[in-house]
Amino acid sequence: RSNLRRQGRAMELVLGQVEQLPALLAVSRSALVRDWDSLTLDRALQWARYFQHLYDRFRDRPQLREAVGRRLRRSQPYPLLGFSTLGRCPQLLGLALLENRALPPAACRRLLRSLLQCPGAGSGPEPRGLQLLARRKAAACLLALPRRPPRRSPGPGIQLQAEAQLLLSRLREERQEEVREAAGQLRWLCGALEQLPQPRAFEVVAAALAVLKQGPGPEQAGGRGRHGSGLDGHRASATGDGCTAGLLLSWLLGSQERFAAFCLCLPGSHLAFLAGHYSQLSRSYLDLLTGWGSHLVYDPLQGQWVKSCLDKAELSWEELRQRFICLCQGSTLLKEQTQAALKLLRTQDGDFKVSGLSVWTDLLMEI
Repeated sequence: RSNLRRQGRAMELVLGQVEQLPALLAVSRSALVRDWDSLTLDRALQWARYFQHLYDRFRDRPQLREAVGRRLRRSQPYPLLGFSTLGRCPQLLGLALLENRALPPAACRRLLRSLLQCPGAGSGPEPRGLQLLARRKAAACLLALPRRPPRRSPGPGIQLQAEAQLLLSRLREERQEEVREAAGQLRWLCGALEQLPQPRAFEVVAAALAVLKQGPGPEQAGGRGRHGSGLDGHRASATGDGCTAGLLLSWLLGSQERFAAFCLCLPGSHLAFLAGHYSQLSRSYLDLLTGWGSHLVYDPLQGQWVKSCLDKAELSWEELRQRFICLCQGSTLLKEQTQAALKLLRTQDGDFKVSGLSVWTDLLMEI
């Protein structure tokens, strides 16, 4: 019993130290580092390596890992921190300090020497130390360039594809590091996407869902990879991508308001492509279009369907018709599903075959 008490006190001490991680990262981005000398910098780097050591010790112990994750979430100013952050702490701290112009020259030189003398590049396939910092910094600089106007093409542009691939890579890392905590992965995804303005977040998620249906990326193609080779490796990769897509769809469909904004943000052709590959999304999209269509009324003076309530009817008749046409130009299954839904709605409206009496009749006549 006394051993259990000692272990409990020791664990509470460790958890108390873990609570200091958000403060360490916050200070590294602030003007307070202007007072840092080489000794202060060394202590900060030692703390970062200590947190990485905790990650290595606890990563295979689910209860301890969950306890650390809970304590980190309790000490939030940083919504994105989780247990996996401990494993990247030296890189996160180093990158924050390298970007902080308030760091004195002597401390900056000390930091560079420490990064360059980082022992090895690790024994695994993932780069560590300065190599990892350089790669992520280069990616961040690339994505920070002014965005060009969207091209008229069915798929996302090169920059959007790069952002989507980065998001998918981080989701795969989270899945491998916290495989038993799907809720933690979804929390991380929510926090990451909330940092982006809504239109851009929606575009990145749509591009990521499209990428998942276009086959394995460069890091997974051409050989064994981390899942092995042959059919088993392909199945493992497909299963993992299915879990990743499930996370993205959970975020997207978790809020009706968010999903409606997502559908308004994207063109009908892109939404039809996604609906043809994700049945969960297609059902929600058809329900949303049905709701919007129900707010249209026929104006006999104008001879057309108009919005009955401007704050509820998000789409005009022309926009609604075009989106249904895009769905019917998709896969055979999607076309049949769309037409069946419209026929059911027409029947519920009285099964009229004359235009101007039911918006669903007129839509069926159009498509």
